[in-house]
Amino acid sequence: MHKNDICSWCWGFSCRMVNEGAGGPRSRRGSHKVVPSSDQDGTGADRATGEVPCPSNGTVEVEHIISAKLQLKKKAEHLKADLMRQFDTQVNEFMDSLIEESASLGSSHVSTVFPLSEKEKSKLRVTQPPQGQSKQFVIRRSLLDDLFEVNHIRTIYHMFIALLILFIFSTLVVDFIDEGRLVLEFDLLVYAFGQFPLVVVTWMCMFLSTLVVPYVLLSVWANVYPTSNHQGLWTVLAGSLLLLYQGLCLGFLPTYVVLKNGLPPASCFILILEQVRLIMKAHSFIRENVPRVRSLERSKTNSVAVPQFTQYIYFLFAPTLIYRDNYPRNPCIRWGYVAIQFSQVLGCLFYAYYIFVRLCIPQFRSISMQLFDLRAMVLCVFNSILPGVLVLFLAFFAFLHCWLNAFAEMLRFGDRMFYKDWWNSTSFANYYRTWNVVVHDWLYYYVYRDFLWMTQKRFRAAAMLVVFTVSAVVHEYVLAICFGFFYPVLFCLFMCFGMVFNFVLHDRRKGPIWNVIMWTALFLGQGVLICLYSQEWYAQRFCPIQEPSFIDLLKPRSWTCSP
Repeated sequence: MHKNDICSWCWGFSCRMVNEGAGGPRSRRGSHKVVPSSDQDGTGADRATGEVPCPSNGTVEVEHIISAKLQLKKKAEHLKADLMRQFDTQVNEFMDSLIEESASLGSSHVSTVFPLSEKEKSKLRVTQPPQGQSKQFVIRRSLLDDLFEVNHIRTIYHMFIALLILFIFSTLVVDFIDEGRLVLEFDLLVYAFGQFPLVVVTWMCMFLSTLVVPYVLLSVWANVYPTSNHQGLWTVLAGSLLLLYQGLCLGFLPTYVVLKNGLPPASCFILILEQVRLIMKAHSFIRENVPRVRSLERSKTNSVAVPQFTQYIYFLFAPTLIYRDNYPRNPCIRWGYVAIQFSQVLGCLFYAYYIFVRLCIPQFRSISMQLFDLRAMVLCVFNSILPGVLVLFLAFFAFLHCWLNAFAEMLRFGDRMFYKDWWNSTSFANYYRTWNVVVHDWLYYYVYRDFLWMTQKRFRAAAMLVVFTVSAVVHEYVLAICFGFFYPVLFCLFMCFGMVFNFVLHDRRKGPIWNVIMWTALFLGQGVLICLYSQEWYAQRFCPIQEPSFIDLLKPRSWTCSP
């Protein structure tokens, strides 16, 4: 073969390789086609095929083409990331606004778009709250139900299940090595839920009294108030009876039963949390219906102001603390879904059992045998972060997701927004709003907004302080009664660090670093709670005082206990 023929063949082959790398593989016939100069633009590229033709002198800038392609690819990746972030933000904002606007649409606006029958229009009017009323309920799923449909998120759920399996396996192995047999007694769970029949009887008395007393008081007052010449006197009398009932029957008697019988912690939590829930339910029922009676009296209408008894019963079981006559309902009950949620609650109980058995009890038994000092406390706090965070996740998942969704499904309750994406919070203000939406709504509408209404919106900072104080006092009351001692760690964290973080880490804080700061503070707080309350629990048992004075009841036993 002639030398010039060999060179021509080599340059032709290199040109075909460049074109195939730029535009994909081509057929042999297309690669030998001669491109006329009229089909090329100023850059020398073929307009029809997009290929870069080989120059007549047989030179091509391969490195230049490759670097240009890499730069274009890098720019496309950056553009894609920016577009996805903007799209995600805009979609979230659009969906939130769409839900709010759809809930606030009146029947007249809906009928212009969707033709409704008279029965459907009347049902829509009954379901919707009046304009200016507080919370609006719409049909929506819980956030985790949506997230668990994504395989990447469900993998995190599988990781927690794997960790539970390892806890169970390690406990069985350690028990087999120490005892020479498999120990499957679950003595901690048996102790924690002790005297359960007494808990059931006490709860039934609490529930039946809440079912009868507030409804009867409202019905009697609503019948007497419009026609009475002493409306203020009747209002004060009914309000005093309601406060007396809430303070004596719902407040004092369950607490007396718990303290008198020395109920174990889990049984105490059931009664005390139900006590708080029923008090909040009764307040919401009265608070939402009293203005209705007074407005009907001023308008001189003959409409029925008191809701039906069945509506009140439904509200007592519904997973919300805001009363409405009607809530949006789902068409059917998925009993399989209910079974899954209750089984997950049971799984979380066993999960918490193994966390305390493997991570908490061995550590705090040894710590309680030594004097209280700074080094021991620091080590205790950091060793308690892992169990504290796991208990936080379990409490959230078991109650706010599984338990509430199970009851919502059985009642066909449509609005499942019991929490929001609190894990994405970059401020503690947002965390407080999104962690427990059910309780936050009650505090916002019946404490914060009512305080602003009474002060004519002049003391917003004081209203926020009142909300924090009420929440901190109730949380500390629950822990003090259930644990059997007064150690206001949670109250101090709430009122001191919680208030400071609420104003320092506010909603204007954005960016990943603030989410890291929020999680760091949350982890440390959980470690402090688990450490100090566990130390005090063991100190109360290892260093009992036969006849404690009032000062002894207020002073932490772990500070002076030296067994």
